[in-house]
Amino acid sequence: MKRIFTFVLSVVTVVFLTACSVPGSSGSAHRNSLGCAFSSEVTMTIDRLEASGIIKRFGEGVWEIEFSEPNTLSGVKLEFSEGNVIASYKGLSFSVPQSAIPAKAMMLNLIKAVDDNAGAAELTGEESDGVFRVKGSLDGGDYILDVDENGLLSGFRMPNHKLTMRFTEMKAAEISAEQGTTLQTTEAVTETASSIQ
Repeated sequence: MKRIFTFVLSVVTVVFLTACSVPGSSGSAHRNSLGCAFSSEVTMTIDRLEASGIIKRFGEGVWEIEFSEPNTLSGVKLEFSEGNVIASYKGLSFSVPQSAIPAKAMMLNLIKAVDDNAGAAELTGEESDGVFRVKGSLDGGDYILDVDENGLLSGFRMPNHKLTMRFTEMKAAEISAEQGTTLQTTEAVTETASSIQ
């Protein structure tokens, strides 16, 4: 009887120790709102190219970006859905399969990283300087996703490709069947995310 009691006490102690320990030095869990549809201003740097525009996520695998800077890209729109990319500019457009795009293409990596993490109940990563960072790896290389206190996307980096993307003026979106997209404020998203948790 004494052996059984000692064994049970040992198991309970191990369970409590592992449940209370934090993996790594500063690992933690964080609210996840990456699955929300959104619209955001984006600024990006890839190697020496700097660009900006508006990016939208409508759902898993369904994204759109329209560039405003630099002048050479201004007005170019890329739409990602159903495994295809539609590129359009001033009324001209063409479509290619996403599989034909190189694995290190910045938008495909962003889409994959966000969509892969969007389904998790909570994000796992590290808090640093008020930003929560989620690290991962794709065919295109290692990445770091930054999320704000509400679990919304605020940054994306792929250091091996010298790629940095910053998201500002983030607005969550509701998709309506008739009208497409109706934007809400970030505060409304926060209330929605809070009510889910």
